[in-house]
Amino acid sequence: MRVSSRGDVDPFIVMDVMAAAARAEAEGKRIIHMEVGQPGTPAPAAARAALARAMEDGPLGYTVGLGLPALRARIARLYGEWYGVDLDPERVVITPGSSGGFTLAFTSLFDVGARVGIGAPGYPSYKAILQALGLETVMIQTEAQHRLQPVPGDLPDDLDGLLVASPANPSGTMLDRHALGALIGACEERGAAFISDEIYHGIEYERKAVTALEITDKTYVINSFSKYFSMTGWRVGWMVVPEAHIRRIERLVQNLFICAPHASQVVALAALDCEDELQANMEVYRRNRALMMEGLPRAGFDRIAPPDGAFYVYADVSHLTDDSRAFAAEILEQAGVAVTPGLDFDPVRGAGTLRFSYARSTEDIEEGLARLARFMAAR
Repeated sequence: MRVSSRGDVDPFIVMDVMAAAARAEAEGKRIIHMEVGQPGTPAPAAARAALARAMEDGPLGYTVGLGLPALRARIARLYGEWYGVDLDPERVVITPGSSGGFTLAFTSLFDVGARVGIGAPGYPSYKAILQALGLETVMIQTEAQHRLQPVPGDLPDDLDGLLVASPANPSGTMLDRHALGALIGACEERGAAFISDEIYHGIEYERKAVTALEITDKTYVINSFSKYFSMTGWRVGWMVVPEAHIRRIERLVQNLFICAPHASQVVALAALDCEDELQANMEVYRRNRALMMEGLPRAGFDRIAPPDGAFYVYADVSHLTDDSRAFAAEILEQAGVAVTPGLDFDPVRGAGTLRFSYARSTEDIEEGLARLARFMAAR
């Protein structure tokens, strides 16, 4: 059977690490998971209770393509609460996870062959989705002096679009208002679309993240309930689009997805008002971050920088290995700690980097750091 070259995407290596960790667990080993960016907490209790009530009240079928009106209105209100932005709920689109949002954004904005820039290191599925849609990925090698974020001088003149994440995966670094505005301005000068990945907003430490909507309405903003709201498996997110793009996105949603899962939308709506539980989760991340910043250097992973947000530490291990994939496999086998090779995020320099996630319980983080210290001492 003939196949399309668009399906020849690179593997998502962290999923391979997860599979290897699962095999080890099936053999009876206890694995500490520092590989996956998934909160160890469930959806908020009140949100789960809201779904139980909704299931008793009647069937959960298709919603309108753009999502439950009450959920869209509540998300619009969130932008006022978090950023002081007055947002029209009509511009909010509920998506099947942020992955659905990226697929919709790329399909709406770019024709086949368009050149879309993403920073390296960066989330690997950006590239895979672009490739599957017949688009060209332009990898922009970011620098440590810029906190591994692109700057206007890094951008080629012939870009059709730029995707930026703040807080970023895998580095956890954020763009301030000036830096984000400079990138938006550079895109406007080139006639390029700007897409802002904001799925880690809410998980910040020293300062609040800036949304692109504070600077311009001529942008696509993508967010998710997966991270701050602790709802990875529910597969529900949202995007904000310019007013003139609402109908074109609606047509795409209707045909590609019909709608986001109704049950997930019910949980999402209730989760938006579970601030006490969500802030309790944040206290765990703050504690875990402090443990990582102390424990990783003590173990021998000393080329790191404090993350501004998200729940990752991206470490330069080029002085320890030139094969991060093999190094991660060694750590899993000998220490029982699953970590992610940097090749997932940067094909050029990732052989010398690892990503450590601290999204799980504090007890797991303490145990993982102790294991890493013993592993490095014996190496």
